[in-house]
Amino acid sequence: MDPVPHALLTPCIGLCTLDAQGYCAGCLRSGDEIARWRGMSDAERQRYMQEILPERGWSPTPGQRLAERTRLLRALHPLQLPPDGPGWNHHELHDLLPDGVLAEAAVLVGLLPRADGTHVLLTRRTDSLRHHGGQVSFPGGRIEADDADAVAAAIRESEEEIALSAAQVEPLGYLDPFVTISGFRVMPVVAAIDPAFVPQPHPGEVADVFDVPLAYLMAPDNLRSIETDYRGRPRVVLEYGWPGQRIWGATAAILLNLRRRLEQTA
Repeated sequence: MDPVPHALLTPCIGLCTLDAQGYCAGCLRSGDEIARWRGMSDAERQRYMQEILPERGWSPTPGQRLAERTRLLRALHPLQLPPDGPGWNHHELHDLLPDGVLAEAAVLVGLLPRADGTHVLLTRRTDSLRHHGGQVSFPGGRIEADDADAVAAAIRESEEEIALSAAQVEPLGYLDPFVTISGFRVMPVVAAIDPAFVPQPHPGEVADVFDVPLAYLMAPDNLRSIETDYRGRPRVVLEYGWPGQRIWGATAAILLNLRRRLEQTA
């Protein structure tokens, strides 16, 4: 395996054994190329991943197809170190949250590598749901006792809601936890999704599945703040004006957190 930081652009998939010809079974690099990888320029590594290795039969994973992969891995909390704390927005809602311990939940911030750039996978919940009916959201839900962690919960919920299988998901890391006025501490799991994925929404939970260009969602001018009154006090709600969909509330706030973390690594 490459002795390099996790944010370095690499074709390594963790299957690190050399075949009889001296090529890695996972990434199809020679031992010499693996040894030189860290000293290569970004342009040379890109040439290997876009031209040389595909000629040898190597196929990139969904995460390796993302143009933002290196920045994302630097910006996110690593999978082996989930972030602690009550939520980055807890101070804004401390007097609105229900008494007692918040319920733990996880959502999947799915990134799709498309020909025109990276897109974000979103769903619109059915109107009849008890919590957040009719709202645009990420796939996800409560973390159950038999879920190994937040990643497992986010993937399980995504499979139940839109038939996204674990084999089509490549987890990359975590955003900061987020709390909701409905009493949940939400852990956003950022993951790359196989672009061949075809959603099959569960009719009792999901009314629509769509995707929006990441570039649009990361542009500050496309996010607006709306002042509203909630339980007798003013509150600011975030919203994107995407055609045909209202992307607001917790979903918009989680996307803002992603933008801020990416800006910190610029």
